[in-house]
Amino acid sequence: MTDSFPARPQALLFDLDGTLLDTADDMGTALNQLLKAYQRPPAKAEDYRLIASHGAKGMLTLGFGEHLPDLGQASLRQQFLDLYATAICRHTRLYDGIEAVISTLTQQGIPWGIVTNKPQTLTEKLLKHFPVLSAADIILCGDSLPRRKPDPLPLTYAAEKLEVVSRHCWYIGDARRDIDAALGAGMIAILAEYGYIHPNENPQQWPADYRITHPEALLAWLVP
Repeated sequence: MTDSFPARPQALLFDLDGTLLDTADDMGTALNQLLKAYQRPPAKAEDYRLIASHGAKGMLTLGFGEHLPDLGQASLRQQFLDLYATAICRHTRLYDGIEAVISTLTQQGIPWGIVTNKPQTLTEKLLKHFPVLSAADIILCGDSLPRRKPDPLPLTYAAEKLEVVSRHCWYIGDARRDIDAALGAGMIAILAEYGYIHPNENPQQWPADYRITHPEALLAWLVP
């Protein structure tokens, strides 16, 4: 649903990977470097792009499958993150329309922020390449607080810092945990259907309040 949004929001919060930034190909490159080191076949782009929102765990599960526990998941995760950090922004780009959305938020005086499960060190390293995102009023990462999404704590904390009541805040993300966190925080939950969503996840059944197929769908509801 994209044609009957509620009243204009007092703040917007965004997920990062699969919502603001298309990071899948850099994550996929890191995965394939790791798979090569373990003499395993590379993952195909059409496969890793569908699960990129699940981060290191999703990538490693795709690449190593049932062998993941035997090879030491913690060690593989660190190896993956190290490889990803060395080339974090070779292919990553803003989704089309994001700059227009952020420009409109700024013009309208609507505060906005980023709430991601990505570790802080990687988030900071990545956002250095995107000044438009670094200008967010608040940025919370997966290790910023004791709990992360799908727990609503990061979203309620962000709303408090922005001095906005949660029910007047929208949260946009492309994963089920984003929808659950938003609803748990009492926010409007908007599913970014253009992001990384595997068809097997049955996103049609997720309890999102609204759904968008392109970031610019938000623009019609941000200008009074």
